[in-house]
Amino acid sequence: MKNKKYLMIGAGFVFGVIAAYMTVLGNPANMGICVACFYRDITGALGLHRAAVVQYLRPEIMGMCLGAFLSALTFKEFRARAGSNPLVRFLLGMFVMIGALVFLGCPVRAVLRLAGGDINAIFALAGVVAGALIGIWFLKRGFNIGRATSTSKVTGYLIPLLMIGILLLAIFQPEFILNSEKGPGSLHAPLIIALIAGLIIGALAQRTRMCFVGGWRDLFLVKDTYLFSGIAAFFVGAILVNLLTGSVNVGTVDQPVAHTNELWNFLGMVLCGLGCTLLGGCPLRQTILAAEGDTDAGVTIMGLIAGAAVSHNFLLASSAAGPSNFGPIAVVVGIIFVCAIGYFMCEDIS
Repeated sequence: MKNKKYLMIGAGFVFGVIAAYMTVLGNPANMGICVACFYRDITGALGLHRAAVVQYLRPEIMGMCLGAFLSALTFKEFRARAGSNPLVRFLLGMFVMIGALVFLGCPVRAVLRLAGGDINAIFALAGVVAGALIGIWFLKRGFNIGRATSTSKVTGYLIPLLMIGILLLAIFQPEFILNSEKGPGSLHAPLIIALIAGLIIGALAQRTRMCFVGGWRDLFLVKDTYLFSGIAAFFVGAILVNLLTGSVNVGTVDQPVAHTNELWNFLGMVLCGLGCTLLGGCPLRQTILAAEGDTDAGVTIMGLIAGAAVSHNFLLASSAAGPSNFGPIAVVVGIIFVCAIGYFMCEDIS
């Protein structure tokens, strides 16, 4: 167990170093690696939303999935499996993305933003913790989204094959692929470097079960610091790189791709943290699980993509100016919906 924890700490540190240094190589500041934002950019590049400033096929995502897939095959941990309640998983994934885009980042980016000096991220991390605590309340009362069972092996290959297809689109750039000419989507590291970074992160995350919401869940639910140690090491690695490159800007204003509305930074990530707790993992963890053959996680990824499309097509996503008129409404509706799912799917109730 001690060796496993050392591996987690090392993996978290390496992830943090890579995530922070990716901004030096061209990715948006304080967004070296943001799983939700990168799915959002991929969604836009495929034409599923028309927000012109956030459209790019991020190779990091494809790399994460394929790195985890190769790691799972190497260590004989690939197993095609499926559970139940795919519609619930899809909708939870959609609301996780909506909450993340009201804050402007996933739980990974919340830590990365804090490592860059963005004090707004403190409210987001408090929201992640609050969402995890609400989720723990449901877990303790028997919340059960469904057990996974073995299924046809070919279904387990679908998400990795989809990622290979998207990677080919990123390489060959057919004319129907959209690319931002300005804004965050126009800022990116060279494709091969981004892909290699994703492969490394995916392999490390697969070996350690790294999760940026599960760490908080386990810390409060069972007093287990294993997953949380990865989050802490990630923060240390990221802040070290930021200090060495002069990328720390402590404050709330003038932060890249961020707004200063504390309430909706908090509540957006309450929704994100709660949804991730009920789903069993953050967007990073869902990507890794899908690479291991978990089709339930694949459905959740489809929900994340749908959430990105809904967020921008229906003007729910925030901007540097703050939350939109409709984003806060969607967050409140989402929290009510996810709490209702949590309540009515508790074994004590059903």
